[in-house]
Amino acid sequence: MQHPAQNPDTFAVVIVGGGMVGACLACLLGEAGIEVALLDARSAPLAAETVGKGNPGQRVSALTPVSQRLLEGIGAWPWIQARRASPYRFMQVWDGEGSGEVNFSADQARVSVLGHIVENDVILAGLEARLAGLPSVHPRFDARVTALEGGDDKRVVRLENGDRLAAPLVIAADGARSPLRDLAGIDVQSRETGHSALVTTVRTQRPHGEVARQVFLPTGPLAFLPLLVDDAQHHCSIVWSTSPQDAERLAALMLEALGAEMGAALEYRLGEVEVIDRAVTVPLTQRHAECYSMPGLALVGDAAHSIHPLAGQGVNLGLMDAAVLAEELCRARRRGVPLGDARVLAQYARRRRGDNAAMLALMDAFRLLFGARHPAISLARNLGLSGVDHLVPLKRLLMQQAIGHRGRLPASCR
Repeated sequence: MQHPAQNPDTFAVVIVGGGMVGACLACLLGEAGIEVALLDARSAPLAAETVGKGNPGQRVSALTPVSQRLLEGIGAWPWIQARRASPYRFMQVWDGEGSGEVNFSADQARVSVLGHIVENDVILAGLEARLAGLPSVHPRFDARVTALEGGDDKRVVRLENGDRLAAPLVIAADGARSPLRDLAGIDVQSRETGHSALVTTVRTQRPHGEVARQVFLPTGPLAFLPLLVDDAQHHCSIVWSTSPQDAERLAALMLEALGAEMGAALEYRLGEVEVIDRAVTVPLTQRHAECYSMPGLALVGDAAHSIHPLAGQGVNLGLMDAAVLAEELCRARRRGVPLGDARVLAQYARRRRGDNAAMLALMDAFRLLFGARHPAISLARNLGLSGVDHLVPLKRLLMQQAIGHRGRLPASCR
């Protein structure tokens, strides 16, 4: 005899994906008292007592002051800052094939810092610490979604273990290869960048001086992102975007030889470079979902868009998705409108898709411009960089973009 399907557990919102963006969104909704199920494929939360100690983790994010304000507003920033967050007050960007260079400073942008380099695990652990104090958020680990079912007024997700959860709104925050997005049948525009990122951590002979450095090489950009470890300025997180073949060659080098190549590529601006962690390669694919929402479903973060790490904007765009969606959902709740209402979600999509599309297009343009080998383009590139360095109003506009001041910010980010 076949047993009837168990009635699903019911929530106001189900968020699939407990990474930085999903956890931030859960915090924002939880603070408003909205009942949220936060589903995570990981087996357990991070071990908060070990995160941000010892050598830095390989995966880091460059958080803008706008993202910092968002994390301050939900009460996660004090934990993050107390554990490990490395401010940078200057940026240097130059062309490795010429003399063009542009320098930015926090003073020029009229802010105290241009941003913070923070390990992804530190950001997530800070968010998880905040989630622990929100009784309306219900995290579930080892939760893998295998099916998405639709109804007139609710969506139902089915988990690998057979559990079912229902809500008027299900949110995909499950990464660039989002299974939930695929289950919903949402198409994605994908573009291979022709790059892989080599990621590792180094110790430098000279202090970095709170400067984020990026040199454009013939094969792609190399970034030295400053880290503050034990109050010393001699560590940097490395993101070296290059051809897949070159990335594999670099990853196969002995650490001493890899450090020598990095030091030379950076023109020894930080002296000798010592690689202190294994180097891993990550293929870089730019993706953009054809739509961000449909009735009862919304996409945020990498599930909606994944971007070349050229400007370090990926997680900031995702956190802004979370802030805008939370603002629209809280507004709908006050008006008595169902959270899964197509008009509510369309308003979120209108506010976010254009900004994200513009940033993806800008990163593509930069990648193509600095990847061009034609002498005339190289000359124009160098003249352009040097020209920008002398035009304070233009530099200020570029810095406003870089620190996240774009368009109408949600209240949680002002």
